[in-house]
Amino acid sequence: MALGLSPVPLRLRLHDRVLVATDRPLVMGVLNVTPDSFSDGGRHPTAESAVARAFHMAKEGADLIDIGGESTRPGAEPVTVEEETRRVLPILERLLEAGFSLPVSVDTRHAATARLALDRGAHIVNDVSALSDPGMVSVLLDSGAPAVLMHMQGEPRTMQAEPAYRDVVEEVMEGLAEKRDAAVEAGVSPGAIVLDPGLGFGKRTGGGAEDNCVLLSRLPRLHALGHPLLVGASRKRFIGNLTGAPVESRMPGSLAAALAAAWAGAAIVRVHDVAETVQALSVAAALDPSDWSTRWHGDHDPQVQKP
Repeated sequence: MALGLSPVPLRLRLHDRVLVATDRPLVMGVLNVTPDSFSDGGRHPTAESAVARAFHMAKEGADLIDIGGESTRPGAEPVTVEEETRRVLPILERLLEAGFSLPVSVDTRHAATARLALDRGAHIVNDVSALSDPGMVSVLLDSGAPAVLMHMQGEPRTMQAEPAYRDVVEEVMEGLAEKRDAAVEAGVSPGAIVLDPGLGFGKRTGGGAEDNCVLLSRLPRLHALGHPLLVGASRKRFIGNLTGAPVESRMPGSLAAALAAAWAGAAIVRVHDVAETVQALSVAAALDPSDWSTRWHGDHDPQVQKP
């Protein structure tokens, strides 16, 4: 059976194929080629090691790969387009030369980087700033590439300083709708847009407020926006705050978040632990949660046995 509740199926037209989600969300494998990303910064210092990692994630069952050359962790300093492209373009070129078969997303908020990456064979733009670069719309229109638009309060360097919301779900919806409407009015096809609530990006955590959990719990509300949803919770700080686990030990919490997103109708989950996520989603897709109510509300009435 299919996971989730999404009334908006994922069907993205890429330049050489159509990307479709069927019985489970697509798994987007994270490939950061940065020295300072919060989880895997510095792990792929050469183009060869990054390409090897991409092929390894493909073997593990990833449906697409997301390559990023600029860290957008809280407090991160921006990098120049020249530095970002120096990190990203050799990876794309080598993947193309090696016949890499999966679609590739480029994680960038810079139009110049997106244009060069798409020219080198990337298929999708994953923009955490939701088209804040005035030139990004032209890149999408010229290339026909789909885009992921993410909600972020502020910008990476300052986003976790003092985030504030009256109602985080409604305000995230309003922010995404505003960005989506601007893109569509500029000519971007509504069918080429995926939305991301931006877990960990300018969201309150700790001190009795956990916006990330609220967004995950109420993710079905975001389907009203009319676009497929991408959720990226993997190894993020809120998992550490909830569990006390350091970043390298957050895989179990990341799986729980990915499953929650899947049941809530996410079309794509963005993860570091590909094999584990694929396995968890495959098992979840074989279950029928409607049967669970029989245990608690049907004929079976478990009784506490006293010694």
